[in-house]
Parts: sequence; structure tokens; C-alpha cells
Amino acid sequence: MSKAHPGLDPVEREAVNRLQKLTSGDMTPKDLAALELWRARSPLHEAAFLEAKRLWRTAGAAGHALSDPDESFVAKLDALGRRRRMSRRAVLSGGVAALAAVSVYGVLDPPFGLWPSLSELNSDYRTGTGEQRHVTFAGDVAIGLNTQTSLAIRPAEGIEDRIELLSGEASFAISTRLARSLVVLAADGRTTTESGRFDVRYTASGERSPVSVTCFEGAVRIERGTDVVALRSGQRVRYDLAGLSQIAAVDPQLASEWQRGIVEFRGTPLIEAVEEINRYRPGRIILMNAALGQKQLSGRFRIDQMNEALLGLGRAFGAKLQRLPGGIVLLS
Repeated sequence: MSKAHPGLDPVEREAVNRLQKLTSGDMTPKDLAALELWRARSPLHEAAFLEAKRLWRTAGAAGHALSDPDESFVAKLDALGRRRRMSRRAVLSGGVAALAAVSVYGVLDPPFGLWPSLSELNSDYRTGTGEQRHVTFAGDVAIGLNTQTSLAIRPAEGIEDRIELLSGEASFAISTRLARSLVVLAADGRTTTESGRFDVRYTASGERSPVSVTCFEGAVRIERGTDVVALRSGQRVRYDLAGLSQIAAVDPQLASEWQRGIVEFRGTPLIEAVEEINRYRPGRIILMNAALGQKQLSGRFRIDQMNEALLGLGRAFGAKLQRLPGGIVLLS
């Protein structure tokens, strides 16, 4: 893996080298910070790193030491280089080729969510980082969009009005409807109701990309493949690649805090709390200490004051904050 692959350009070779360092067991906090900055340098840098990581997984080499690489991964890297060369010959100019690479990778999977993805740009309703918005759909459906949320209106089918949650979190409040249902699509599942109030959250990141549905009033029906479950007020269910979870009881007050501009944590591991805070502020907080990530956080924070919340984390846990360009903060 350390040898040069003539089919790869300099950015792609650097991505391979940094992936090797990341999985070698020798990565230091300083190295990790340097990697994050390198990935954020441009969409092309982030795309090259994600592609190298994807090919490594595809080759079945996840968990292996990169100092002893799987030959299939090396072959895939060389194939990647060949595809790059063919793609470059196909475009009209080198400048257009670079733009095409940015379009394919940077728009489909933007680093740190610093700009909208292609699907988000094609949405009908969208909120940015830290933004919330309220809209009305089909005349009698009140929708609240949380931060970094994208919704797309889909064609009605029969007596069903349909809307898709592309990413983020949204609340839906429906007055009594006459002979029509509302269907909210998210990932490979659908939530249906005639009246009531519920939330759908779809954190489209990672391989599992879970969806959660919380019912506050009335009743909702969740379908994923052949699995079906019905929720009543104060209940939640999740689904992902593993299927539907068991129905869980929730605290309606806590579950709906975001609608009042509040994020509340109750004994939440800091590693999870930081990921949630990252949804509301530009840039990214990076935990540099695994032990710190397991400490539990309890508190209520205003969505529009997340930088103050960040300072509070430093004081509460005696943690060090190191600020880097682009809103990146190292927490150790």
C-alpha cells in the first residue's frame, strides 16, 4: 500500500497514505487533527479519502493492518486510477474534469456538511446549520423543520399525500383530514397517519443511518418492507438496515425540546452529545480523548447559543479546547 500507484493522482495517493496511518494504530491526536484539516481542504480531498476507505471496506479488508494489504484492495486502487484517467479523457478539458470530480463527490457527500448535498439542493424545503423553519403542506399539515433538514414533496398516490424526509428531523401536526392520509417517507420506510402529531428523524450518516419515529398525539403506522408497527402517544420506534426496533416509551417533553429551541441531555455520553451539538453549529467539534467521550452530560442548551454550550463543556469536564480554522474545535 505504501508503494506508489501510477494510476492515482497525488491527492488520491495522499488519501491512501493517510488511511494507512489512520488504521495503523500509530495515529496520534496531532495526526488526527491534521487528517481532519486535510479532508476539509477541498471537496476533492474529502472525496479521495472516502473513496479509498470505501474501496478498503469493499475489498473485505476492514480490520486488517494496512501494512499487510489485501491484494484485492490494491487492485481496486489501480482500477480507481484507470477510471480517473478514462473520465479525464472523456471531459472537454482538465478544468471541467476537476469541476466534475467536485460535483460527483463534493456535492453528493460534502465534508462536515459545510454545504448542501445534491439531494438537499433538490429538496423543496431545507434548513441550514442552526436554522429552524415552519411550513404548511397540503393546506392542513403543519411541519416544523429542525436544523440541517431537507424535505421533498412527492407525487400524491390515490388518497395519500406524500412527503420525503431526505435528512434531518421534522415534526408533523395534522388536523382531522377527510378521506386522505399523510405518508412521510424516510430511507426505506414509511410513516402513515390520518391525524395526530409526530416527529421523524433521519440521521443519514454512516452505514446504519437510523430513522426514528416518535408519536405525540393520535396514532401512526410505520412500515418497512413486510414489517409493520403502530405507535400511540408517547411511543417511539427506530428502523435501520437491521429492521424495526421494539416500541419504546419516551418522555414527550424531552423528545420535543428541539421544537422550543432547546437541546437537552440527560446522562448522555459526551461522544453522543457532541455529535448532536455538531448539528447546530458551523464546523465540527472533534473529541480527542476516548475516556472523555464516555463521561455523561446533563444540561439544557439553547440551539442559538451552541458556542456558549461548548465553553460549558470545557468547564464542566476540565477539557481543553483548541480552535482551528473552519469552525473545527479539538476537545481533549
